[in-house]
Amino acid sequence: MKSHPAKSRTEKRYSRLARILGSSARKSKIDNSFDFIAIAQRGVKADAIHNFRTHFNIPRDKAASFLNVSEPTIYRWVRDNRTMDRNHAVQLMELTDLFLFGIDAFGSTKSFFSWLELPNQALGGMMPEELLEIPGGIARVRELIGRIEYGVYS
Repeated sequence: MKSHPAKSRTEKRYSRLARILGSSARKSKIDNSFDFIAIAQRGVKADAIHNFRTHFNIPRDKAASFLNVSEPTIYRWVRDNRTMDRNHAVQLMELTDLFLFGIDAFGSTKSFFSWLELPNQALGGMMPEELLEIPGGIARVRELIGRIEYGVYS
């Protein structure tokens, strides 16, 4: 029986997400975004932030903004390899998933990150990047990328 192409893409994205974030995420199988919560409850080490930043070439200040914490806090968490609290760990996994989804949809890392920094009418003139630290913002950006991917842009 052939697997559904979208499911296969999702499985590959979750596999990449686990590799990017490191051992904390690799210890569990990720079948859907609800698994992010279970993984976060078991504990995600802050080295996942370093791995995220390195993979996507994101400066510490921007990563701190995305996670809604200060830059010195990010530095201390990673230096001490602390276990992140559940909400920050879920946020990091959702960001990683969104970035992988966006890169796939736009065809390149450069195109996706450029798009994140452009004001968007579908977001009331806000840049998609501005929504990433706001509760529910990642879901809004993801929804918009999905609409763009399927040609239902509004």
